[in-house]
Amino acid sequence: MTDYGHELLFGSFLTPIAQQPEQAVALTQLSEQAGLDLATFQDHPYQPGFLDTWTLLSYLAAATSSIRLAPNVLNLPLRQPVVVARSAASLDLLSGGRVELGLGAGAFWEAIEAAGGRRLTPGQAVDALAEAITIIREVWAADQRGGVRVKGDHYQVVGAKRGPAPAHDIGVWVGAYKPRMLRLVGRMADGWLPSLTYLPKGPAELVDLNAYIDEGAAAAGRDPRSVRRLLNIAGEFTASGSGLLTGPPSQWVEELAGLALDHGISGFLLMGDDPLAIQRFGQEVAPAVRELVAAERRDPGRRTKSAEAAPEPVPAGGDAVFATTPPPASRYSRRRLWDESTRPVAPPAPAGHVYTEHAQAVGQHLVDVHDHLRRELTQVRDLLEQVKRGAVSVGRARAALGEMTMRQNNWTLGAYCASYCTLLTQHHGIEDQSIFPHLRRADAGLVPVIDRLEQEHVIIHEVVEGVDRALVNLVNHPQDFSELQEAVDILTDTLLSHLSYEERQIVEPLARYGFYAGQV
Repeated sequence: MTDYGHELLFGSFLTPIAQQPEQAVALTQLSEQAGLDLATFQDHPYQPGFLDTWTLLSYLAAATSSIRLAPNVLNLPLRQPVVVARSAASLDLLSGGRVELGLGAGAFWEAIEAAGGRRLTPGQAVDALAEAITIIREVWAADQRGGVRVKGDHYQVVGAKRGPAPAHDIGVWVGAYKPRMLRLVGRMADGWLPSLTYLPKGPAELVDLNAYIDEGAAAAGRDPRSVRRLLNIAGEFTASGSGLLTGPPSQWVEELAGLALDHGISGFLLMGDDPLAIQRFGQEVAPAVRELVAAERRDPGRRTKSAEAAPEPVPAGGDAVFATTPPPASRYSRRRLWDESTRPVAPPAPAGHVYTEHAQAVGQHLVDVHDHLRRELTQVRDLLEQVKRGAVSVGRARAALGEMTMRQNNWTLGAYCASYCTLLTQHHGIEDQSIFPHLRRADAGLVPVIDRLEQEHVIIHEVVEGVDRALVNLVNHPQDFSELQEAVDILTDTLLSHLSYEERQIVEPLARYGFYAGQV
């Protein structure tokens, strides 16, 4: 077990697509809203399909307020170290200390040569990176006297003036995989930034790679714990687990906590441009991983003890078994699309029925899905207010769902609504086509409840269409938010009421009968 004790960082690893420049901006702002610490971007100056990374980072620094920004990683063969140092320090000063520096020794050498760079052997690339790090740190040392002088084999700096000093101690994180480069990381860098997808043996390979870094740090008289270990990760959120980082958020939490505690990884950067995945990563996974790692650090062995403890079944009844969400205490709109007093009630649970831990999790899964929908709805309302205040500017506050790209402030809200409504439609479709028929067959007493839930699903979908129509009308009347506000208010009232009713009626039956025959 290797835990270097660093505070955990969570971020996104986004694609700087030139054909859709607003996408990178919108996804960075979404990363910030989702609570992520860092947004990063690959750097391939020879790639005309990508935005220039430093230009993009500068723009993003002005378009955000708290999230940190970094190249992942900067292509040194096409970036002069003195200029890199001044660019990073300048942007750090302008952004209030929100810049970190990921560095790469180079790859794709034919493309680098075609753009005017030098082709280097692997050994030369290591030496050139070491020289560049030295130069960058010397330029940042603005309080030292005299100019920067580095007479290297690859970079010659003969008296360059120092400064400016960055606003904070910028982390120099190196992308590396081979032993010699990893020893350099231990000897000179503040952090290591590889991609999990490039490790053929998966997480098991981290043991040997960390050892090379520790070896390099020890040889230079450094504490190996001074080197942060970060990791670019890729995965998929699915209902059930089918592999590493392919499964529900709870699986991601356990696996990322294991990488932190067993392999010393303290920074996780999610690769990909899926807005829903970014939101779930920031809002659901990151806080839970922090909590789990903090608990293990306070009580070493806690994970092992929890895994070995046999879960005891829980008897029916009582709030301790199923925590459902109460109905909303107040409403936004005076309109009512249904009479809540006519809602059927599910039959009570049989006396003495015992629920296993797995059965409880099955029932609670519905609440987890609903909580995600509630968070999405909160973001829609918050973004509506930002648009009304003019806080979201043209081109900056855009969001995307799949292929959809918005072109102006008002359509930014539309993108969020589209993202939210798509998830809502998928959720209701799964219930109507799979879960509900199973519950009908399992318990005749649930039939009136299921009928009512399906009727409310139809009404909610009609309300969603009303939001879409209001968005279209807002484009033609950009100063009149009354129709859209009313549509969003009605959606809020109906959906929150529906979700609460659904939980109170079928969370317990789901725990008892499962989502399908034979599940529990």
